Amino acid sequence: MTTPGRPPAPFASDGGGSNLADILERVLDKGVVIAGDIRINLLDIELLTIKLRLVVASVERAEEMGIDWWRHDPALSSHARRDSLASENEELRRRLAELEERTA
Repeated sequence: MTTPGRPPAPFASDGGGSNLADILERVLDKGVVIAGDIRINLLDIELLTIKLRLVVASVERAEEMGIDWWRHDPALSSHARRDSLASENEELRRRLAELEERTA
């Protein structure tokens, strides 16, 4: 039974429960891996296989695990974008110089 001014027992904060922020902090601190495979077969013939791997972790924890793909992805990192554009520029200049040599 509840009394006015107090939440029902399942929602009461007794110190033993965890709120969403605590759970999220633990998940990001420790990391969580979710893995699964989806296979579609027809008469014992495998038509499609999808392998799913999901890692949920903080950036610091991911770096500890050796995961840092976002640092090298031009869509996510301005530094990687600059490097990508610089190498593309260099390649285009080299090709242009070759074409100019052929026509000269």
